[in-house]
Amino acid sequence: MAARLTRRVMLAGLTAAVNCPAPVRAAGGREIIPVWPGMPPGGSGPSGPERVSARGAISHIATPHLRLYRPENPNGAAVLIAAGGGYRHIEMGTEGAPAAHWLAARGITAFALLYRLPDEGWSAGPDAPLQDAQRAIRVIRAASVGLGLNGRVGVLGFSSGGHLMGMAATRFGDETYAPVDQADRLSARPNNAALIYPIITLDPPYDGTSTRRVLIGDNPTQAARAEWSVQTGVRRDCPPVFMVQAQDDPISNPENSQIMQQACDAAGVPVERHLLRTGGHGFDMGRTGSDTGLWPGWYQAWLKRQGMFQITG
Repeated sequence: MAARLTRRVMLAGLTAAVNCPAPVRAAGGREIIPVWPGMPPGGSGPSGPERVSARGAISHIATPHLRLYRPENPNGAAVLIAAGGGYRHIEMGTEGAPAAHWLAARGITAFALLYRLPDEGWSAGPDAPLQDAQRAIRVIRAASVGLGLNGRVGVLGFSSGGHLMGMAATRFGDETYAPVDQADRLSARPNNAALIYPIITLDPPYDGTSTRRVLIGDNPTQAARAEWSVQTGVRRDCPPVFMVQAQDDPISNPENSQIMQQACDAAGVPVERHLLRTGGHGFDMGRTGSDTGLWPGWYQAWLKRQGMFQITG
């Protein structure tokens, strides 16, 4: 990571004092909020339109932004979503959008993050996605008044997006970029973090992942492994964590979530982990009739305990 100063200062009370970014209409009528007011930290990166695969996976992201999903009956809470894709693309079609619709149907305002991919030429390199995630949490809080939100922001990440949201939940006090406006006076600490079949550790023997290759290369130092492994950043003031993983996951070894649970337990961070008998990897919001279909209900109950919404009807 870039050189950074640690700051663990909660500034959520400043929300009303900052300029609130407003959503804008993109092509097709979708509401988006740019993550940065201008060029992202360090600049460079791709140019031109995004590339979208047949299944809705997105790459070539020149302008990181939030896709806003408004509920019909918002309850004031918000969740920032990071879909996976090994930091090479973002699975918006299979993970990001379904999760956003699921949350919005339950009254939670959802924000799907189109974050920078490190190997698309960004000068910030591996820092780029975490910069976007920290900034996105602050932007959501800065926009809270205009969107009728209460300042509570959870995060939800899948696979490598689970790694990113895990880093956001454990490195929220790290100054990864120079402040650009008043929104950066707000806290980047999420209120809670849900990590679904996440990549947690970049240590062997669990490091045969695209996440490790993209972020720290093929021959990383132990210092780099530690710096970019989620569990090494866990400390007492981290938010509560919820995790789901399948025992037969072929990409993220189930030890990933076990390692995270052990780190949370050691630090006194509330953690809830569900290990499914089957499900593999990439089961997004679950499949009806399978073990994976259970987890959204567990997540909903956990969100209720976190004060994120009230179940009605």
